[in-house]
Amino acid sequence: MRILQLAGYFFPEKAASIYLEENRFQAFSNAGFKTIVYTARPQRGLSKEEYQDYKHKTLEMMFDGGVEVYRFAMYREGKNAVLRALRYFLISAIQFWKGIRAKNIDLIYVASTPPTQGALAALVKKCKNKPFVYNLQDIFPDSLAGTGLAKKGGILWKIGRVIENFTYRNADKIIVISEDFKKNIMAKGVPEEKIVVIYNWVDEEAVIDIPREKNKLFDKYNLNRSKFYITYSGNIGLTQNMDMLMEVMQELQTETPDIHLVLIGEGAYKKQVEEMIAAKKLSNVTMLPFQPYEDISHVFSLGDTGLVISKPGVGANSVPSKTWSIMSASRPVLANFDENELKTIITDNNCGIFTKAGDKVAFTDAILKLYKNSELCKEMGRNGRKFVMANLTKEVGTRKYVEVIKSFEKQ
Repeated sequence: MRILQLAGYFFPEKAASIYLEENRFQAFSNAGFKTIVYTARPQRGLSKEEYQDYKHKTLEMMFDGGVEVYRFAMYREGKNAVLRALRYFLISAIQFWKGIRAKNIDLIYVASTPPTQGALAALVKKCKNKPFVYNLQDIFPDSLAGTGLAKKGGILWKIGRVIENFTYRNADKIIVISEDFKKNIMAKGVPEEKIVVIYNWVDEEAVIDIPREKNKLFDKYNLNRSKFYITYSGNIGLTQNMDMLMEVMQELQTETPDIHLVLIGEGAYKKQVEEMIAAKKLSNVTMLPFQPYEDISHVFSLGDTGLVISKPGVGANSVPSKTWSIMSASRPVLANFDENELKTIITDNNCGIFTKAGDKVAFTDAILKLYKNSELCKEMGRNGRKFVMANLTKEVGTRKYVEVIKSFEKQ
């Protein structure tokens, strides 16, 4: 099988869940698939020097030769909304041209970031008459409404629904990351037989419990090992309800100064968070950059508990993949999220504490409960690791992706 992938973002660009893509490509290569990727010059999360290194790299062979990556020039993504939109348009135009000219392609595969990639793949499918597999990691335009960037029934919402329906209608298979995602798109008219549920997994061998005395991040960033740590690792954006989180930390700073929050990551709202920390004089909050993937166990073992948080209405259909990393590192999940499968998993398996998104009082109480009971933290951490090993290993997840691709060999 020769797979055409039109990637909005690609290695070595940095993202919290980049390991999922890496694991998929390795599994595809091991299965004998050949993936041809067309993508722009990498820029997200790269330093100026790293960005310059890719100035003249137009072809890379990766994953034991199973992946050919063809890169094309493109200006860096900034904060100007118009320039970012223009950048997406230019990338899509180039990918469409390269996609329809790609030879000996058996299947088209794209992910849902940015949300126009699905419609792009559908257009390429119409030109090449090849099956199209869509990996739905984020439901658009629902996500826009959740962040307040679009209003249901508004112009942007309607445009998003047109793009969404066009993508679903033309996709031969849609891989979704939860049963709630499946219910969402079925309610929009997608036939059940077109949908495959594959949960995002965690590399259970890469994410393990690192005892605090051996965790190098404490020494690297001068963190006091005697404190109680809440850690958040991932995107620091508009949807993560950082305003409420900072309010909680401000209240805890006076009452329980031994509780400390560590935020690890980047994002559009990072500068505002830094300003809040300074304005509120929060000595109990530390911000760290994304860490190398080889240190992922140290990242998720850093805290006594790992945080999953969003604004109300944002996470109704999602289960953030960082949840599995928290559990794989034998840490309890501290969730302030919309009620969905995440609540069911946490409560049924006693692997953390779930509170409703935006409920500051319940969230604060949950923090204090874990802070006051170290044995409960350990018990919940063990339960989380047990759930991961039974349901969410890399082998289980990647095998299901390979099975989806192989199903088209028989057609």
